[in-house]
Parts: sequence; C-alpha cells; structure tokens
Amino acid sequence: MKLRLSQIAHARSGDKADRADIGLFAWGEAGYAALLEAVTPQRVADHFAHLLGGNEATRVERYPLPNILALKFVLNGALSGGAAHSLRSDNLGKTIAAQLLRMEVELSEDLASKLLDEARRATEAM
Repeated sequence: MKLRLSQIAHARSGDKADRADIGLFAWGEAGYAALLEAVTPQRVADHFAHLLGGNEATRVERYPLPNILALKFVLNGALSGGAAHSLRSDNLGKTIAAQLLRMEVELSEDLASKLLDEARRATEAM
C-alpha cells in the first residue's frame, strides 16, 4: 500500500547557505523503523532531483536520530546558491519539508494500518 509521508510523519526544514536541512519525525517507534528503511538518501535525492540537478545521492546526507525518532537530511547544493545568490522568490529551505512529506512510500497493509493508527493516536493526544 502506498502512503504519503504526511500520513505517517511530520517535518520541519530550514536553510543555511546552499543547503536545505530537513527533520523528518515519526509519531512512534514503528514509524521510525519504517522511515529508517523506506526514506533513504537515494529516495530523497530522486524526490528532489529538480533541485539537485539529478539524482545524486551523494548530495543528500542522512543522520538517524533514534532518541527523538527522527531522520535529519541535508540537501547540499539544493538552493541555487542560497538566499544571497538565488533569484527564487520562495522561502528557500523553509518549504522543503512540505515537499518531502508528499513523497510516497510502499508499505505492507498491516504496517500501513499500524502507522496510520500510530499517527492518529499521537495527533489526537496533542
């Protein structure tokens, strides 16, 4: 079953010079394990190929943060030189998290159901 990351995770992002920085957060332990397996540097590079000028996974760094059930991604060279050099009129790295949350991942029916329930419980508790 295909799910968008937005259904099973939440994210924040920012920018520094020509790098976009994304924090992808699971709602629970099962979600973190699924993100760790499904959201690889190559998948992220493919998803952001329009910004990276190709699917160069070497331009995407991934840092697992198990203590906070998160993955940190750094997209090097993704911001057209950064705010001082770019002609882009958006907020540069601030909107990258929303773009990542549109990525779809393939999960088993059982796991997808478990993660959707995990996300529902976590957001209801807020």
